[in-house]
Amino acid sequence: MIAADLGRAALFASVPACYVLHVLTLAQLFAVTFGAGALSVLYNVSDSTLFVSIVAPDRYMDAQSLIYGSRALSFTGGPSLGGVLVQLLSAPFAVAADALSFLGSAFFLGRIRPAEPPVSEGDGSVTAGARFIARSSLVRASLVTAATLNFFYLMFAALYLLYAVRVLHIRPGLVGVLIGAGAIGAVLGSLVTKRLAGRIGTGWAYAAGCLLYTAPLVLWPLARGAMPLVLAMLFAAEFVSGFGLMVLDITIGVIFAAIIPDRLRSRVTGAFQAVNYGTRPLGALLGSVVGLRPALWVATLGGVAGFALLLPTPLPRYRLPAVDGPARA
Repeated sequence: MIAADLGRAALFASVPACYVLHVLTLAQLFAVTFGAGALSVLYNVSDSTLFVSIVAPDRYMDAQSLIYGSRALSFTGGPSLGGVLVQLLSAPFAVAADALSFLGSAFFLGRIRPAEPPVSEGDGSVTAGARFIARSSLVRASLVTAATLNFFYLMFAALYLLYAVRVLHIRPGLVGVLIGAGAIGAVLGSLVTKRLAGRIGTGWAYAAGCLLYTAPLVLWPLARGAMPLVLAMLFAAEFVSGFGLMVLDITIGVIFAAIIPDRLRSRVTGAFQAVNYGTRPLGALLGSVVGLRPALWVATLGGVAGFALLLPTPLPRYRLPAVDGPARA
């Protein structure tokens, strides 16, 4: 993870450096994006093992809530701060701030001394993880759901800002407020997920998060009428969707930490992400070749269908021992 941070810092630092030297090219930007993406996968795959190495099982929910809560909190001010940096420094030099953030991450990671599990000597990496997913009804159900949600959400994400400005005629400043509503909902979700999971079970909390993440977005293509009404509908959609996203992210992180063996954790994460992330560009591409409103209907209703795929599986009935009592699948 430290190596991934240092590599990403070097890649992003190359952008302002080459800009100053007047040798920055589009090809380099593609290369930086590709390299940073590859290193991000390495970082994220390793992160799941680091998490269980430093967090006791009975604190999984608390730790995941803190991690995702801080992430949601960063979304409330981070985009605005990024815009200010771009305006003050220009885009190439604002990227330098991103490079510094990775150096900060590497520094703090270097202060951690985790008791990591021994390296597995088994054959295969992603293939071993794929076999585990195929055998585990819980992880398999989550993968089908997550891949479907991401496919349709990226289709939605490719269009909704354009739809807001061109069709609904919402001013850019108000669009920023709507995006901020999602971040506020996410912060609230991080605060109540543990209580929600304790009341209805971790599996059902995950299912509820999937529904709350997808269903409110139907308000986007439904939004009609006076501007105050349109803004109220979209604010509610973003707020509740952000809340649901935080609930599903925290609960599935806790479930995976509890049920995936340490020796396979990174391999399962890698295989899971290969499929889950692989659906995202396909959804965005499909969204770009369909009309705005029809595409939003397909995207939002498709997301709800992804939630429906979860219901017949054992995952909603899963109860986490540390939070809910005796485990059952």
